[in-house]
Amino acid sequence: MASALASRMGLNSWRRKQAKSFNVKIVTMDAEMEFNCENKWKGKDLFDLVCRTVGLRETWFFGLLYNVEDTVAWLKMDKKVLQHDIPKEEPITLHFLAKFYPENAEEELVQDITLHLFFLQVKKKILEEEIYCPPEASVLLASYAVQAKYGDYDHNVHKPGFLAQEELLPKRVIHLYQMTAEMWEERITACYAEHRGRMRDEAETEYLKIAQDLEMYGINYFFIRNKKGTDLLLGVDALGLHIYEPENRLTPKISFPWNEIRNISYSDKEFAIKPLDKKTDVFKFNSSKLRVNKLILQLCIGNHDLFMRRRRVDSLEVQQMKSQAREEKARKQVERQRLVREKHLREDAERARDELERRLMQLQDEAQMANDALMRSEETADLLAEKAQIAEEEAKLLAQKAAEAEQEMQRIKVTAIRSEEERRLMEQKVLEAEMLALKMAEESERRAKEAEQLKQDLQEARESERRAKSKLLEITSKSAYTVTMATTYRGSSRQIYQPMPCPPTCPTSASVRRTSPSTSKTRT
Repeated sequence: MASALASRMGLNSWRRKQAKSFNVKIVTMDAEMEFNCENKWKGKDLFDLVCRTVGLRETWFFGLLYNVEDTVAWLKMDKKVLQHDIPKEEPITLHFLAKFYPENAEEELVQDITLHLFFLQVKKKILEEEIYCPPEASVLLASYAVQAKYGDYDHNVHKPGFLAQEELLPKRVIHLYQMTAEMWEERITACYAEHRGRMRDEAETEYLKIAQDLEMYGINYFFIRNKKGTDLLLGVDALGLHIYEPENRLTPKISFPWNEIRNISYSDKEFAIKPLDKKTDVFKFNSSKLRVNKLILQLCIGNHDLFMRRRRVDSLEVQQMKSQAREEKARKQVERQRLVREKHLREDAERARDELERRLMQLQDEAQMANDALMRSEETADLLAEKAQIAEEEAKLLAQKAAEAEQEMQRIKVTAIRSEEERRLMEQKVLEAEMLALKMAEESERRAKEAEQLKQDLQEARESERRAKSKLLEITSKSAYTVTMATTYRGSSRQIYQPMPCPPTCPTSASVRRTSPSTSKTRT
């Protein structure tokens, strides 16, 4: 497999020699570009082509980054592109990124394209948690990112859910609180609504002003060992060198600002930081990889040069750029004010139009209501005319009835005297009827008592009847036995057969009532 890979790389090299050019894919923070480069091009040739393409003049912040083995490296400007340890498979992929960070983004970054590229890179590092950001600052930064992308907040356009597909917060912050995506969006939108009136460059500037105060902003970290063999972290940024514990990248143990460093020497894989104060010990450290040592040295030289450059008078090119930027900013400010005035005028005109439309609708409604009222009035007038005719006929009828009533009153007056006499008679009859009713009530009560007494007498009679029946049955049984015995005696003495009389049947209640006990005994 190794031989096949070597033969393929050799074939690619031979093809490049034959073609005298190669393809490069440049990946920026918001675009991808492809260029056809000559084999003799150095890193600066390709870098200048990319800067011209994107319109970037503040080139000293940026570089071309490539991946090699398990680390990264920056393209050297004075070395041929193909002489770097870059994977030679075409197209060769390079990343156009910020290599050095400004101390103050608002003052140092002049061009809008520079500001935008820094904004995108810092935002990506925060979302990927390469830069630690507390939750409150994360929400504020997210609101400025939304303002930069969507412009001013409009509740008619930016309805709930418009940020559902946006990546705005680090996953660590999202998992830190028990909040839904809708709750996070509500918090971000509340801050976003307060940024009204800020243009994209202003929102991105505010984003970087907040981000540059974070502890890990603009720092490149490397694993190192001091002369005692202790594992440490080296941080290189725009302000100097910082030494950290491996588990704590926020608070450095020791810091060496650039203005307090006399020089940095590198020899035989070992770095030595010599402070200006000769009483301070020289700090020595090393890294296990040569590529990492070269990268550390590049970043130290570049950051120190920019540190010293910021403290000198700006070059003619920078002054010209800043002057053009101020003019462009003033022009944009005037244009923005004009647009704001036009926007206000348009909003006023739209409000006036809406008011006129509303007034027109109101007048149309009032006209419709008046028309309906007129139709109802006409219908009411016709109805009133009919009612007036009916009332006139009723008045005539009432007059006729009034005359008849007058006659009836006269007749009633005549009969009133007789009615008075009849009334007295009626009252007398009513009184007599009341007396009779009272007597009948008393008689009814008396009869009820008699009926109750009769019921009791009937009960007693039935009880007496039952006892009489029992006694009669007992007497009848005894008499039958006596007759039988006498007959038997006489038959035995005379020896004449005589049939035995049938035993008497039990008398019915009717026969008991017809005969008394003494009569029954006599018959027996």
